[in-house]
Amino acid sequence: MGYKVLDIQDSMRNAYGPRDGLEGPFLYPNGRVAYYDPKEGKYYDPRTDFYLSTEEADELNGLIFGALKS
Repeated sequence: MGYKVLDIQDSMRNAYGPRDGLEGPFLYPNGRVAYYDPKEGKYYDPRTDFYLSTEEADELNGLIFGALKS
């Protein structure tokens, strides 16, 4: 089993740090950032200050799987 390093800009890494009560930040290949809120059971988007819908979260996770396959 191996791993792949995804090409994510360091500026994004520095702009979003840990937040109390949330897991992450998770940086996606399309440039989006999300945190997981275990109390709500949803992903939170810090740019919009809203929780992602289940469909949006599934789409983002699909991007990760797609990046890992290539």
